[in-house]
Amino acid sequence: MWQVGDAVPAATVYEYNAVAGEGCPIGPAAVDLAAASQGKTIALFALPGAYTPTCSAKHLPGYVELATEFRAAGVDEIWCLSVNDAFVMHHWGQAQGATGVVRMLGDGSAIFTQAVGLVLDLTAKGMGVRSQRYAALLVDGRVAVLQVEAPGQFDVSSASALLAAARARTA
Repeated sequence: MWQVGDAVPAATVYEYNAVAGEGCPIGPAAVDLAAASQGKTIALFALPGAYTPTCSAKHLPGYVELATEFRAAGVDEIWCLSVNDAFVMHHWGQAQGATGVVRMLGDGSAIFTQAVGLVLDLTAKGMGVRSQRYAALLVDGRVAVLQVEAPGQFDVSSASALLAAARARTA
């Protein structure tokens, strides 16, 4: 399992671009997380699935609500990652008011999730392989803080918990 001090693995996830830009066509675009995290401080949180109850009611909304405070604490970007495709993540982000605030990243084949050893197998419940619920502070491509939830819990990966950890690092 991923640990504090570990590097972000060279794994590709996808985000949906709704507007074409220079080098960014409309549609799913590959994001190499190792490269994208270099030289930045990233608040990354992962969750079992878009549109699921806790994820929609608490997890993502907390990061949207506290985005300005994360920036004030030295966080350059906020990333939400789930084992869903880029289309689902994009539309869920739109529905949650996260567009332009939180990068919505789809790890559709769980490549990144497996690489960091944070797989949650919900096959018996009809949901397949998912990500455990966690939050991490990444600094220049390395894990500075990692807060993994116990099964069925929502506490240490919340926006307020990761914000407190980010503030403690800069205090």
